[in-house]
Amino acid sequence: MNTLSLDPTAGNDAMPAGRVLGAYLAEARSECLRYLRAPGFMLPITLFPGMFYLVFGVLMARGEGTDAARYLLASYATFGVMSPGLFGFGVSLALERDGGLLTLKRALPMPPGAYLLGKMLMAMGAAAFVVLLLLGLSQIAHVSLSLAQAAALLATGVLGVLPFCALGMFIGTLVKGQGGPGVLNLVYLPMAFLSGLWFPLPMLPKVLQQLAPVWPSYHLDRLALAAVGMGHDALAGHVLVLLGFTVAFVLLAARRLRRYG
Repeated sequence: MNTLSLDPTAGNDAMPAGRVLGAYLAEARSECLRYLRAPGFMLPITLFPGMFYLVFGVLMARGEGTDAARYLLASYATFGVMSPGLFGFGVSLALERDGGLLTLKRALPMPPGAYLLGKMLMAMGAAAFVVLLLLGLSQIAHVSLSLAQAAALLATGVLGVLPFCALGMFIGTLVKGQGGPGVLNLVYLPMAFLSGLWFPLPMLPKVLQQLAPVWPSYHLDRLALAAVGMGHDALAGHVLVLLGFTVAFVLLAARRLRRYG
């Protein structure tokens, strides 16, 4: 059975469509409940971005005006949604591969893609919580957003977590469970810095500014800035880069899982 097939009917020709859908929903519910019952995992990835935004985007940027707080709202929203994708997929997948859970999942009478789709929905839910938390904190800094802008930022965060799910999934197929957090932090933190999420890109050296478009976080940040009314880039190019990044790493991860489990 293909571990990473995302086709709802793959390997389930004899199973009615209603049962297939029920299996996907049950697995998604199971994944969400499992992470909600692990506060040691959920609290850092959801509350740390809020804490950083409160300190740097609200308190320290108070004298810089609302534009600074608005800019940092978009940047820290991007920083925040990276974490559920990278760590929710990468660390847990590495640990579960080591523990033999994926082997067990393959033996169960369930659609082969339900396990990964459950993790994806968990990451999207965590990303939504992060963005909503930051939107709430932004009111302390008197950031004025229209309902459409707030909704656009929320949608950008919920969908923008998917490229990082793909990257986390690929890294999770490469590393052992114990090494997962360290390796992912070596990806997560430098990527955030080099994309201009902590400091505006003009403050970085010229060579780093030129390399910024290499990172998916840069493109997601451009979309987040546009959502809050501060971006002037053509959005289609950023969307296509993120889509290509997602597809590429999903295919690489699927290849690894088929070969090595």
